[in-house]
Amino acid sequence: MNFYLFLFVFLNFWFTNPTSAQTTTKFDHTAWDQLLQKYVDKTGNVDYAGLQKSKSSLESYLKALQQNTPTNSWSKNEQLAYWINVYNAFTIKLIIDNYPLKSIKDLHDGKPWDVKWIKIGDKTYSLNNIENDIIRPKYKEPRIHFAVNCAAKSCPPLLNKAWTASNLETNLANQAQKFINNTKYNQLSASTVKVSRIFDWYKEDFGDLINYLNQFSSTKINATAKISFIEYDWALNKQ
Repeated sequence: MNFYLFLFVFLNFWFTNPTSAQTTTKFDHTAWDQLLQKYVDKTGNVDYAGLQKSKSSLESYLKALQQNTPTNSWSKNEQLAYWINVYNAFTIKLIIDNYPLKSIKDLHDGKPWDVKWIKIGDKTYSLNNIENDIIRPKYKEPRIHFAVNCAAKSCPPLLNKAWTASNLETNLANQAQKFINNTKYNQLSASTVKVSRIFDWYKEDFGDLINYLNQFSSTKINATAKISFIEYDWALNKQ
């Protein structure tokens, strides 16, 4: 009888306890990862025409995102990876829904980031809502500016793999270092720095810019270095 009593208690716990292994699930970004690896090259350029042919796969992933919003049981890294993927995946959808086009700024009178069209759970967001009302204030991680992608040539390259809790820290560090030291986006020397407009638009996130750049720069920049910002190229980041 003791064995059966134990079995009853164990099964009751398994099926009813909210912290049991059965009810603890993580969101699976594999479908997005497969699309990125197939249609985004190592430099971050996107085969939008190819993605149009796999639109149903993208929309299935987006639907899964919409129906599985982060909860307090998710780790901070799981949540942040989710929102970065949301931003990037819905940006891709915006482009392929309107492709071919020359620039994302050709849409919605040049302000596509302000349009509320992304339904997540019971709320509807704009791209700006996701970045500026969720990601930036909640997670306070300036390296996200090298993770979210605005579909333009001057944007930090789109990573050709999905963000996950397990790869988040490594990829944030790698993306920051690669972007900051890439002369296509930034030119750094000891006395002069010419950098992406991102560092101007989001200056409050980076604090002292020279100190921030020196965390990743392969060139030691003097504290008195002259700073200027490079004109942004909004042409589509297509292959």
